[in-house]
Amino acid sequence: MVRFAGCAWGWTDILGVVNPLLVVIVSQLLFTAGDLVARLKMRQLGFGAEAFVSWWFVGYMGLRMLATFGQLWVLSRLVLGAALPMFAAASVVLSMMLSITVLNEGLSTKTIVGGGHAIAALVTLTLPS
Repeated sequence: MVRFAGCAWGWTDILGVVNPLLVVIVSQLLFTAGDLVARLKMRQLGFGAEAFVSWWFVGYMGLRMLATFGQLWVLSRLVLGAALPMFAAASVVLSMMLSITVLNEGLSTKTIVGGGHAIAALVTLTLPS
């Protein structure tokens, strides 16, 4: 068991108190960060072999691997019908936020209203019956 300095908790104890929603958000943030890097690098380098044999691609795959481990952990804790809508809602929220803030793409009223409806529907699917 791995112990932290000054802490009597092990990994299993810490993972036992982690909220799956937090892991969903962190996982989606990792996927999104990787996608932003990939968008930038693919526009710079093009879709050729040299773009994939580079350090940025190793980092990109590392981010995606960490995010996948987070998703797998959530799937081991929640039923599929609750986990997948959480992933989708987090993805829609992050995409919309990044479109406005980081990418400066702006969103039409139709997109904002449609995105809000999609998020509401996905959140509703995660609620207990």
